[in-house]
Amino acid sequence: MERATLERIIDDLEAGRTPALATGDFPAFSAEAAAGNPHVGPEALDAIAASLTAADIPTFQRALRALDEGDLAWLGFKVVFDPAAAVGNVDNEVTKKYGEQGSADGEPLVFFCNDAKEIVAAREPSPRDVFQMKDVTRGPSMHNEQFDGLTWVSVPLFDQVRVVLLGASDAAAEVAALADHVGFVVTAVDYDPAYLNEDRFPAAERVLLHGGNFDELANLPGHPGDYVCVLTRGHMFDPEACVWAVQNGAHYIGMMGCAGKNSTVHDLVIDAGLTEADWDRIKRPIGLKFGAKTPAELAIAIVAELVDVRYRARYGEEARARHEASLGR
Repeated sequence: MERATLERIIDDLEAGRTPALATGDFPAFSAEAAAGNPHVGPEALDAIAASLTAADIPTFQRALRALDEGDLAWLGFKVVFDPAAAVGNVDNEVTKKYGEQGSADGEPLVFFCNDAKEIVAAREPSPRDVFQMKDVTRGPSMHNEQFDGLTWVSVPLFDQVRVVLLGASDAAAEVAALADHVGFVVTAVDYDPAYLNEDRFPAAERVLLHGGNFDELANLPGHPGDYVCVLTRGHMFDPEACVWAVQNGAHYIGMMGCAGKNSTVHDLVIDAGLTEADWDRIKRPIGLKFGAKTPAELAIAIVAELVDVRYRARYGEEARARHEASLGR
């Protein structure tokens, strides 16, 4: 989310204008993201824009402050497609009771919610609304389609984590698709366009190296927040990939491979100037351990680990303990 986008919306509302909300700024409403869902799409975003008034200014101002402060926060959207059903449906015997009222009203709504569960909105939500509003802290997740007549989507007000795939192997292609699906920004790097192409990596930024090797990798800028997966084809350029990841201070580095191969990579990276402490920073083998063998299975193991690393980076030990306790774990 760009600061200028929020400022423009606030300016429009202060001037009594209907702001233009673009799917580029609110990608949850893009045709790609909404594929197969008739209730969410560019038309729904236009309807929400048309519903905004000066009363919504504090919501966007709170979002602007969260953006400036680096708060873990979201702009959420209540999308109504059947007003009577949205207001009238009630909980059944399985779900927790939130009173005899469904949604507070049958109108669309933009709201702010952060990880501390602070909610800012132009209108008073019902207890049922609050239950679903808080769920944006999970994406939104399980409850966005639970009740008839409405659904909920959200846009994060913080940067997504970048996953850098060094190598365009079959496993990397599977990781790219799954990592994109769970909210990572993916960059894939290789030297061979037969492997690094749009068909195999449609949602990733693709960086094509020249010279038939990974020598140009040294010129690629890395960031301390990156999660790096070393997945070069045949492990041929794993040493160069590990050196690049360590030298750029990546938050997470994981490498695929067996103990024998990794021992060879160890010797090569030490010869290249890394220390034993640098080597110990590299998770090997990459991914959670549950018997994965095929590229698709390996991708599940790898992305599951990336999700866990992201979770631990965003939430302290106390917050994680509360979350686990709430799930009965």
